[in-house]
Amino acid sequence: MVKSTVRFPEAVMDRVEEMVEDDVFSSKSEFQRFAVEYVLSELGEYDAEMVDFEEIRSELFTADPATAEAGEAELNEAFYENAARVRQYAVRGDIETAEAYIDTAYPVTDPRCLLLDDLLEAYR
Repeated sequence: MVKSTVRFPEAVMDRVEEMVEDDVFSSKSEFQRFAVEYVLSELGEYDAEMVDFEEIRSELFTADPATAEAGEAELNEAFYENAARVRQYAVRGDIETAEAYIDTAYPVTDPRCLLLDDLLEAYR
């Protein structure tokens, strides 16, 4: 089986590289591990196994969903719905539609866009 290469938009990669340079992540691979752990922990009863997960999470996302204001709670709920929709497209093998859906839901520099793009990696 040949593994395809992920082609993130340039702005996404620039943002990931900035986070690596700022020592938020030690490498792009660490970002990818964090992204997967974050999505899993937000979608269900999953305890992240990544070392320093909570520290990184609190640094990237200053508002905790449990304590977020009403507007932020709605944004979090929309993210979960978007993640479920993206996964649904991916499971059905419709990666292009999933990518287009992400592009219409969030700007490429939004961390949620990065997480959703990373979610697709398992299906490519």
